[in-house]
Amino acid sequence: MYEEFLDFAVGVAREAGAIQLDAFRSGDLGVETKSNLYDVVTRVDKECEALIARRIAERFPGHALLGEEGGERGAAGSRWHWVVDPLDGTTNYSQGLPVFTVSIALQQDGETVVGVVYAPYLDELYTAVKGQGAWLASRGLQPRRIRVTRKESLGAAVLATGFPYDKDVNPDNNCDNVARILPRIRGLRRMGSAAYDLCAVAAGWIDGFWELALHVWDICAGELIVSEAGGVVEPLRPDRGVSILAGCPELVAEMRRYLR
Repeated sequence: MYEEFLDFAVGVAREAGAIQLDAFRSGDLGVETKSNLYDVVTRVDKECEALIARRIAERFPGHALLGEEGGERGAAGSRWHWVVDPLDGTTNYSQGLPVFTVSIALQQDGETVVGVVYAPYLDELYTAVKGQGAWLASRGLQPRRIRVTRKESLGAAVLATGFPYDKDVNPDNNCDNVARILPRIRGLRRMGSAAYDLCAVAAGWIDGFWELALHVWDICAGELIVSEAGGVVEPLRPDRGVSILAGCPELVAEMRRYLR
C-alpha cells in the first residue's frame, strides 16, 4: 500500500539530486553558517528543501513535513508526516567531497513506513518500505536486496562515526569513545553523512555506526533501511539529542561495551 509514496519519494530525491550535481564543485554555493562556524548550509540545501516541500504540498496537501532547514509545515496533526534532510553531508558538499545525500522518510501515525536515501554523485539509491526489505539501485542496474554484515567481533569490524557541531565547547564530543574503541576494531571511517553511514551499514560496506547529537531528519530514512536490512538502530543515550548505534544486534552489543 506504500508503493505510491515510495515512487514519489524516489522521484523527488532524484530531482533534488540533479540540483546538487548541477552546482557541485561550482564555487557558487552561497555557503553560510548556522549554529556555529562548523555548522554550514548552502543555497543548494535551501533550494532542495523548497523543491521537496513544494512537491509534497502539491501531491499530498493533507500531509505534514519536517525539514532540516524549514522546520515543521503542512497539515498540522496529520497522521502522515514526511521527514526530510534535503542535503545530508553539507560540509562534504561545500568542500567538493562526493559523499552527500538526499534523505526522505514518511511516517504514518509516528511509525516510519518509507525510507529513501539517494547519493547523487555516487548514483546510489537506497530504499525501504516497512516489511519489504531494503534495496540498492546503482548506475542503471536493477535494484538488489541488501543485508547488514553478521560480524560479531569488534576486531574484524570496520565502524563509522561522526562528531557533534559543539565539539569545540563541549568536552562530551565523542573523542573519548573513539579513544576507547579504536584499538579494538579493524578500522574507523568518518564519511560525513549520517544518512549515508546508515545505508553503508545496511549494505554491508560498514559493519557498525554510532554518533552523538544527531537529529531525526539525519536518521529517519536510514533507520528504516537498516532495520529492513536485518540490522538494528538503538539509542545510545538520552541526553545528547538523537544518539544512536547501528549494526547487527551482536555487534551493537559489543560496541556498547566501549561507547558512552
